[in-house]
Amino acid sequence: MAVAVAVAVVVAEVVVVVVVVVIVVVVVAVEVVEVVVVVVVVVVVVVVVVVVVVVVVVVVIVVVVVVVVVVVVVVVVAEAVAVAEVIAVVVVVVVVVVVVVEVVEVVVVVVVVVVVVVVVVVVVVVVVVVVVVVVVVVVVVVVVVVKLVVVVVVVVVVVVVVVVVVVVVVVVVVVVS
Repeated sequence: MAVAVAVAVVVAEVVVVVVVVVIVVVVVAVEVVEVVVVVVVVVVVVVVVVVVVVVVVVVVIVVVVVVVVVVVVVVVVAEAVAVAEVIAVVVVVVVVVVVVVEVVEVVVVVVVVVVVVVVVVVVVVVVVVVVVVVVVVVVVVVVVVVKLVVVVVVVVVVVVVVVVVVVVVVVVVVVVS
C-alpha cells in the first residue's frame, strides 16, 4: 500500500509539473502574439499614413501647378486682347489698370487654391489619426480579451487535471488498501 501511495504521489507531482509548464508556455505564447500584433498594426498604420501623405502632397503639387499654368495662360490671352484693344484706342492708363486687375485676380485664385489644399490636407491627416487611434484601441481590446480567455481556459484545465489526479490517487489508495 505504501508503494502504491508513493507512486500515486509521484504521478500527481509529475502531472502538476507538466500543467505548470503548459501554463508558462501558453502565457509566453500569448505575450509574444500580443507584441507581434501590436508591431504589425503599428507598421501597417505608419505605411498607410506615409502613403496617404505622399499622395496628398503629390495631388496638391499637381493641382497648384495646373492652376498656375491655367491662370497664366488666361492672363496672357486676356492681356493680348486688352493690349490690342488699348493699341486701337491708344489709352495707356487702361492697359495699366487691366494688368493690375489681372495680377490681383491671379493672386486671389492662387491664395484660395492654397487655402483649400491646406484645409484638405489637415482634414485627411485628422481622419488618418482618428482611424489609427481607433485601430490601436480595437487591437488592444482584442488582445486583452484573448488573454482573458486563455487564462480562463488554462485555469479550467488545471482544475480538471488536479481533480483527475486526486480521483486517481484516491482510487489507487482504495484499491490497494
